[in-house]
Amino acid sequence: MHSAKTFCRRLVSEQLMRQNCYPSRCLGPLVCVQTLFSSGGVRQSSTAASQPAVIRIPRHMQERIENVGQVKNKSFARVPTVRPGRLLIKSKNPQHNQSLSYTLGKFEAPVLASKGWKSSKSFGDYFVINSTQDAPPFVSDCAEESKKAGRERAAHRRTFSSLHLCTELVETLQSLNITHPTTVQLQTIPKLLQGHNVLCAAETGSGKTLAYLLPVIQKLHETQLEAVHSEQRTQAVVLVPSRELAEQVTSVARAMGQPFGLQVKVVGGGHGIGNIKAAFSHGQPHVLVATPGALLKALWRRLVGLSELRFVVVDEADTMFDTSFVNMLEKILSQTQVAASLAEMAGPTPKAQLVVVGATFPGGVGELLSKVTDLGSLVTVKSRMLHYLMPHVKQTFLKVRGSEKVLELHQALKEVEPEKRGVLVFCNTAATVNWLGYTLEEMGVRHMRLQGEMPAAMREGIFQKFQKGHVDVLLCTDIASRGLDTQRVGLVVNYDFPESHTDYIHRAGRVGRAGGSDGGHVLSFVTHPWDVELVQSIETAARRRMCLPGMNKEIHKTSPKADSQETK
Repeated sequence: MHSAKTFCRRLVSEQLMRQNCYPSRCLGPLVCVQTLFSSGGVRQSSTAASQPAVIRIPRHMQERIENVGQVKNKSFARVPTVRPGRLLIKSKNPQHNQSLSYTLGKFEAPVLASKGWKSSKSFGDYFVINSTQDAPPFVSDCAEESKKAGRERAAHRRTFSSLHLCTELVETLQSLNITHPTTVQLQTIPKLLQGHNVLCAAETGSGKTLAYLLPVIQKLHETQLEAVHSEQRTQAVVLVPSRELAEQVTSVARAMGQPFGLQVKVVGGGHGIGNIKAAFSHGQPHVLVATPGALLKALWRRLVGLSELRFVVVDEADTMFDTSFVNMLEKILSQTQVAASLAEMAGPTPKAQLVVVGATFPGGVGELLSKVTDLGSLVTVKSRMLHYLMPHVKQTFLKVRGSEKVLELHQALKEVEPEKRGVLVFCNTAATVNWLGYTLEEMGVRHMRLQGEMPAAMREGIFQKFQKGHVDVLLCTDIASRGLDTQRVGLVVNYDFPESHTDYIHRAGRVGRAGGSDGGHVLSFVTHPWDVELVQSIETAARRRMCLPGMNKEIHKTSPKADSQETK
């Protein structure tokens, strides 16, 4: 006990000495020291009674401790993004919701609902990008232009007759219940009628097929009236990447060309040279719709000539300029004579007019086109919502285990609204399409399958049967995501998440198309960690209301020469 008392007195003495050593401005608050004795209780030392013993803490240490405490106790509450009204982003966690009226700052980092989706603990999480408008942007833009001009929205929308199309074409369109042109049609048709080479870049479902077919049919009709040739030659070639799309474009072209007696033929791959010869058994057609491989076979057999072409149309440019088609496309274009100016399209031997159409464009478009024409002669028609997520389509992203995807798909099929029965289910491989088909058969779900490894005889007519409503569910690969008109489709399911932004745009573009039911729904299953980065970039683009990253600089910009022609 005596040694304990001696230790306490020594401690107090040392503190008193330190008190005289430290400058007052560097020391913090006083801390009294008390000494514990035996069971007699607590008793202050005699020295401490006359002058309290203190321990002084340096002020810089005290401030450092206080700062650490503030950081630990600080609530990292982000700026609230939820306001009264409609939601742009709805998440399972309400803290990740974002109101339609809220706009992220330029340097404000969005808080993503999919931030932790690479973790296995995130299964079952989801977020929804809600539709923000009822009408498609390529229709609402026309109404907005009319409104700005001071006209009534519904009564004074422009019609096809205002585009200087002939009466027969306008009446044919009216018989198909097509009366008002979309934005891309308003911009593209006059340019083609004037004779420009056109690069048309517009979102999926905006009516690009009619945008190039109508002026092609009209100008061929005018040429037909002036022609004195004894032998008929092919004057327009439309190149497409798949047989299904070739059949679809052919049906539209035949309907438009019927009043003028124009012959339209189609040649597609996979049928052998016998079917290609049969297409030319009664001579060359006015309009030929073909896949690149089939057209090359016809050229090698001298079944068709491209010397008197007036139009060369390359549809679905992102696929046609891909490595799988670009070599064949280059061989075809090398046998055509594309005009480099308006003057070359007139005279006794006019050159062909070039039209390149697509919703997305790879980087090599300009490199190839520069070999066949002057890039300055290309007039670019670009829609306002190109490479943006469609604002009239609801899009849901669900983090789900691979073993649970079939059950989630089955539940989604049961919840489809009766008036929107068409469902497209996209898979990344043909093997997944076949396996999923066998599984749905065991569940009693009627469906059809469409994938590139099918023989031509099996693929024949599958998409037409789906369009006519023979079945409501079509399992397919990305072969059905390019250009096919799917007006009756109300739901698109990405059973396998797409591998790129381009694939996602084309798959989502199967709903909410021109002439179809308003809006639609895209449901995407997210399973693998490597899918999450793509999901996060899509969510970021939706929250910032920007185009998808990596796609905004892929379209060739016309030279000042083309811009000056466009303003005339």
